Amino acid sequence: MADMSGNKQPNFLVLGAAGHQGGAVARLLAERGQLVRGFARPPGAGRPAPEVPGVSFVSGDLADAADLRRAFEGITHASVVLPLVHDTETVVGYVRTIVAAARAAGIEQLVFNTNTRIPQARTGYAAFENRRVAEQVLRESGLPLTVLRPPVYLENLFSPWTGPALVNDGVLAYPLPSEARVAWLSHRDLAAATVAALGRPELIGQTVELGGESVTGAELAAAFGEALGREVSYLPLPPAEFEAGLAQALGAEAAAGVAGVYHHAATEAGALLLDGGRQQSERALGIRTTPLAEWIAAQPWQHWARPAD
Repeated sequence: MADMSGNKQPNFLVLGAAGHQGGAVARLLAERGQLVRGFARPPGAGRPAPEVPGVSFVSGDLADAADLRRAFEGITHASVVLPLVHDTETVVGYVRTIVAAARAAGIEQLVFNTNTRIPQARTGYAAFENRRVAEQVLRESGLPLTVLRPPVYLENLFSPWTGPALVNDGVLAYPLPSEARVAWLSHRDLAAATVAALGRPELIGQTVELGGESVTGAELAAAFGEALGREVSYLPLPPAEFEAGLAQALGAEAAAGVAGVYHHAATEAGALLLDGGRQQSERALGIRTTPLAEWIAAQPWQHWARPAD
């Protein structure tokens, strides 16, 4: 399809393309020669205009029907990840606006990244329940939908909260129990899974649980120690302590939303939630997830090194 200038219009839309997860999807699509449109909030209030090579951006509000219609115009395939919002009414409003715009565009396939695994039984945590209701609204819409459910991301370990202590003190602190097996996934592997799903119409109507290499806390620390050439120990942070620290950066509501995943994972009911998925996702999507040692070796850990005295 072409616009009035004769240029071809994008047929892939990435909602959330200015974020880490959506940005990884947009970049990979562009790298593979696809025409990609990204949708993001308008720049301002400390948010720069998003820039992803090969991706054209439109800005708008997920609650604005006109903005979404404009974003979906001419689009055949869409990747959706919702922002970090934990108010159910707001989330449902976003999803209904997305549904209306996607339906009007005659979308051929929409891939929804829930941003977390979703427990089978209901919980009291917004992190799960808002994604559960978002998925339900999308399914009931009748759109050609594929759902991806990731565990937790390796990039969480390369952050201001974990990187300095890991590199300088040999302490890998994270709010998951030491004995819990977790199928850590990278943003790049999430992108590979999303792009693969967008090319597989046979996955419409299906849910794929994503996963990478599964390790305990001690095994995770050992992998870091081998890659960094130093002894590393795993420190399981109490979820309440993690939430309190996060609240200083994100605010109490957002911190509670994020920490809900870890509160649940610390219970007997949630002990297995973040494990598994690697074989299913590789088989269903035809991708290779990155081995843990390979991901660790590729990160610029010197970024967190403490300057010498």
